[in-house]
Amino acid sequence: MGTLRAILKNPDDLYPLIKLKLAARHAEKQIPPEPHWGFCYLMLQKVSRGFALVIQQLPVELRDAVCIFYLVLRALDTVEDDTSIPTDVKVPILISFHQHVYDREWHFACGTKEYKVLMDQFHHVSTAFLELGKLYQQAIEDITMRMGAGMAKFICKEVETTDDYDEYCHYVAGLVGLGLSKLFHASGTEDLASDSLSNSMGLFLQKTNIIRDYLEDINEVPKCRMFWPREIWSKYVNKLEDLKYEENSVKAVQCLNEMVTNALSHVEDCLTYMFNLRDPSIFRFCAIPQVMAIGTLAMCYDNIEVFRGVVKMRRGLTAKVIDRTKTMADVYGAFFDFSCMLKSKVNNNDPNATKTLKRLDAILKTCRDSGTLNKRKSYIIRSEPNYSPVLIVVIFIILAIILAQLSGNRS
Repeated sequence: MGTLRAILKNPDDLYPLIKLKLAARHAEKQIPPEPHWGFCYLMLQKVSRGFALVIQQLPVELRDAVCIFYLVLRALDTVEDDTSIPTDVKVPILISFHQHVYDREWHFACGTKEYKVLMDQFHHVSTAFLELGKLYQQAIEDITMRMGAGMAKFICKEVETTDDYDEYCHYVAGLVGLGLSKLFHASGTEDLASDSLSNSMGLFLQKTNIIRDYLEDINEVPKCRMFWPREIWSKYVNKLEDLKYEENSVKAVQCLNEMVTNALSHVEDCLTYMFNLRDPSIFRFCAIPQVMAIGTLAMCYDNIEVFRGVVKMRRGLTAKVIDRTKTMADVYGAFFDFSCMLKSKVNNNDPNATKTLKRLDAILKTCRDSGTLNKRKSYIIRSEPNYSPVLIVVIFIILAIILAQLSGNRS
């Protein structure tokens, strides 16, 4: 019902939502017949439906390498995330994980639900990994080794300073950016991007997730996970978990706004990275998550709901991002619009307002200087359309028919 209400409020979401639904159905059918590859692509859909959709942009050989890269790192992350594993057991596994990808017999019992299945049947991932080209294997092994070592370091170390925060995000996400750049280069379609730009691509996505997932992480059982740097949150509360209490709402939002401002420092690097991409399929693969990230930050900024539940873009707007992110002009337009949305929420009384506005103005200038903004129609910021009741009823009937057909096809 939530999606239906959103469509009735935003009827122009309907077409992109239908296209997204059909694309998802298409992706479900693109399962290779080989058991190990079939497992990998089915598992990809279970652990990240969004990534499973975006990866379809890539040519087959590169898609296979990125799929395995993602699953190997997701398995590594499952070990790190499982707070029930004793430190003396967890650390050696993280450090040696890059060796296990060569072992068809290795598996480790941890995680829950689909992640437990991934770990229990990791031999399928290893088997597929061993069928990749040598350059792909070397890139995946190198990044897995470096990431495992970094995760092990932060098992025994809290995120105290903003430098710690950047270092942690580098290990868990910046290295993903470096790895993807290596895979793109190994495919022969892209020049090797600089480490600093690749790192920023990962940090921007990771910091957005850390901000959005505050409540989920702080309520983690049996032990909470804390990634917000003490250097920031200690300005506002005595303990990080205090941000979720209603009596601290004002301070919580101020802290949140500083976290968003910190994440915005990576945007210009991300725009430069995407501008330098040549292959259209790789461009879309990289650009869609970045546009989603700036959109999510625009939703989270100055929003107390981050500490009460889940804040995310509506599905219709997500569908539009996926459908309409095709060129660098589209990226500049989306970043411009979401930055304008974020800027409109900045309160001059916020302790970080000056810094936030400075970073937003720099992003807006980069987008304006591209010379592409006047060549597109915004789907993010627009005047509210005045739809007649008859049109809304027609849209409702069409949606009901489509949903019924999709349900019938599934059965």
